[in-house]
Amino acid sequence: MGFMILYPAFSQEDAPLPEAPEVSDVTGVPEPEEVSEAPETASDPATDESPRPLPATADTVRVMNQLEVIETPEKTKVTLGENEVLIVEENGDTVRVLLGSRGISIVEGEKGTEIKIVEMDDMRSKDHSSSSYKSKRFRPHFAGIEVGLNNFVTPDFSMVLPQDQRYMDLNTGKSWNWNINIFDYGFGLGTDKVGIASGVGFEFTNYNFDGQNSIRKDAATGEIGAYIPDYAGNITKSKMNITYLTAPLLLEFQIPAGKKRIHISGGVIGGLKLWSNTKIKYTVSGEKSKEKAKGDYNLSPLRWGLTARIGYRALNIYANYYMTPLFKKNLGPELYPFAVGLALPF
Repeated sequence: MGFMILYPAFSQEDAPLPEAPEVSDVTGVPEPEEVSEAPETASDPATDESPRPLPATADTVRVMNQLEVIETPEKTKVTLGENEVLIVEENGDTVRVLLGSRGISIVEGEKGTEIKIVEMDDMRSKDHSSSSYKSKRFRPHFAGIEVGLNNFVTPDFSMVLPQDQRYMDLNTGKSWNWNINIFDYGFGLGTDKVGIASGVGFEFTNYNFDGQNSIRKDAATGEIGAYIPDYAGNITKSKMNITYLTAPLLLEFQIPAGKKRIHISGGVIGGLKLWSNTKIKYTVSGEKSKEKAKGDYNLSPLRWGLTARIGYRALNIYANYYMTPLFKKNLGPELYPFAVGLALPF
């Protein structure tokens, strides 16, 4: 079985995984077949998240000779492994994620968002028939591709935000959650039907703001607040992207159902923030432009939460709820992220 997918990715400095000092990049880049530049903006010495042009050349970053990030003003590409085991590429409103011969594609157009899943015969897929069952080995269900939707709740579990935090309101239908779980590991508890599972993956979180705003640090207080550039005109899209390295610890049960099994698992999941940025698309006098700003945005560098999964054959569902607030204490709204979606195991 295989899939074809498009997905946003993010660049980072050539440095160890813990977040680097805050840097801001903003650019006015024309949309395809459009010629426009973002208006000149003055640098604000009180904050290092002031807009400035992105370099015209490609920015390439390599991590441990395994993860490569190539970013240009037009597109971003992430490649994992010497043989391109994982490719994540963003080009305008089209995102593609290819993991071997599997993938999902998402295209945002004028008529809405279109999702395509391509399935192909793959003899190496995780099919727990014949030899898998005869081996009597516990096989976990974490590795794979997950795609879902993001949102967050207040401390009293409400999705309705206070009036002074309405700038954080999301367009949930466009706030995508992508998880590329590279591998998993499990060991049975005396049986091949119950065991402990873990693994490593990358979580790509996208928050698409519903209002005509983005977010920035306040120059005086350092707290997160609404950011509305006075030169931007009509803001057509505003989003925040965050990338995490994730690892779960799950207790998994497998219930025989014919020649297949229903698998149910739950436990905790941890995350290390790798990088983050915001993007804005807007029009000025009918011309389209966009700007991008890197920064830490007072985001919690480490987080943990609860996770649950259930699936049967190709139908799999996951849900994550994080007990760690999105922002550091007293430096942003107290919001707790969650995500729900579908999983495509391999």
